[in-house]
Amino acid sequence: MPKQDHPSLADLRLADWAPRSQLRTRTTVVDRPAHPVIDVHNHLGRWLTDGDWMIDDVPALVALMDECGVETIVNLDGLWGEEVTANVERYDRAHPGRFATFCQLEWDLLAAPDGVARLIASLDDSAARGARGVKVWKSLGLTVRDADGTLILPDDRRVIDVLAHAGSLGLPVLIHTADPIAFFEPLDRHNERIDELGAMPEWWFGDSDRHPRFDRLLDAHAALVLGAPGTRFIGAHAGCAAEDLDRVERLLEAAPNYAIDTAGRMAELGRQPRRFARLVAAHPDRVLFGTDIYPVTAEQYRLHYRFFETADEGFGYAPESDIPGQGRWDVAALDLDPVLLEPVYRGNARRLLAL
Repeated sequence: MPKQDHPSLADLRLADWAPRSQLRTRTTVVDRPAHPVIDVHNHLGRWLTDGDWMIDDVPALVALMDECGVETIVNLDGLWGEEVTANVERYDRAHPGRFATFCQLEWDLLAAPDGVARLIASLDDSAARGARGVKVWKSLGLTVRDADGTLILPDDRRVIDVLAHAGSLGLPVLIHTADPIAFFEPLDRHNERIDELGAMPEWWFGDSDRHPRFDRLLDAHAALVLGAPGTRFIGAHAGCAAEDLDRVERLLEAAPNYAIDTAGRMAELGRQPRRFARLVAAHPDRVLFGTDIYPVTAEQYRLHYRFFETADEGFGYAPESDIPGQGRWDVAALDLDPVLLEPVYRGNARRLLAL
């Protein structure tokens, strides 16, 4: 008799396929971290919403922080002008020691002849309003354009001058350059993030007529860091190249003013846990804990502690989703040496951010 297809598979679309792993592995619950935590990469303001605060109930967030052993959250949403003041008053001043607000910069001003002076004045103003650092968004290099229409990359001399001034003010710079490598690759059957890009087509930067290549952007990232040695830089998302830790480590070795955060990259780091653990061991003073999950939950903090502290294998990095957003794979935990946990969780951030 001819082979019959299973009737439930006849109309199954690949996009609807949500396999459940049958691995029977250890699950270690870590309710509280081994040391107090500073989350150096989070969003609490109004920038990523339609004008509403990301957090409706700030005291409830503080209670969640207490429950989960989180000492401080860095809020990257201060923007500039009155928005800095609004964020500082809502978070930093209302709850001393629990929040640190970073400002941002209007990089589009560089298209004007006096753009550098205006951005430097903006930094001075933001520092006076209570900003504790500067967040540089990936738009620098991808979408911000000069007066002649050309893209402005992070290694532009004007950018270096502005961020060197941040260093003179004692403001660290947390910078996100480019995006995952797959976002710059062709949209074809080989792209490992095709699910995510299908849902968010605006995140695809693979058209080289419109956007630089990934390597060009990361070269510019490194040139900026090396060009402003008096500024403390934090490379967001595992140095903006979580898929290429050799590249990240080369910059750590070349630039004493450079550190990285771990925010939003459990998916990438968890498929190379031994490699990343070696990087942390080699540079124990340059890796900072971060989540980039907003609004963050107790479940997500505990998942991160499991990832950093245990040797668990084969678990999901996005337990709230049938289809994980950053790739269809599970991860394994880092099992960091216990002596590395305090600097990664807290000590490095306290030093670099002068908290």
